[in-house]
Amino acid sequence: MGADFGYRGKRLGLPEEGAGSIAGTGRRLSALLIDWLLCYLVSFGLLAGRDVHKVGDWVLLLFFVMSVLTLATAGSTPGKRLVGLRVVRLDGGRASIVQVALRTFLLCLAVPALIWDRDTRGLHDKAVHTVEVRI
Repeated sequence: MGADFGYRGKRLGLPEEGAGSIAGTGRRLSALLIDWLLCYLVSFGLLAGRDVHKVGDWVLLLFFVMSVLTLATAGSTPGKRLVGLRVVRLDGGRASIVQVALRTFLLCLAVPALIWDRDTRGLHDKAVHTVEVRI
């Protein structure tokens, strides 16, 4: 018999459902895909007629800058806003620019984001004491 850990976010004091509850994996991945595609389209447009082989480098740079700016100011990237998500500190407040920059850097490394705890928080969120919640 396994231990009953309750619902995702219970030990963080978050609600089980609705606004403020931990975002599901599908929504988080959808938001990431939207943001990545948006950055790809902008990068491709900026490099049209130039060295298109460098689009990947520009996508990563643009993704980093866009994520830091939008998360630090609005709490959501365009993709997160579209799927109804926000990144907050564990106490519910807005994440600082330092937290957001470190979180985004770790997300760009990919590996920390692929290792989750039982609340489905990636190491990038755990490292900076943030959580991605439903709006």
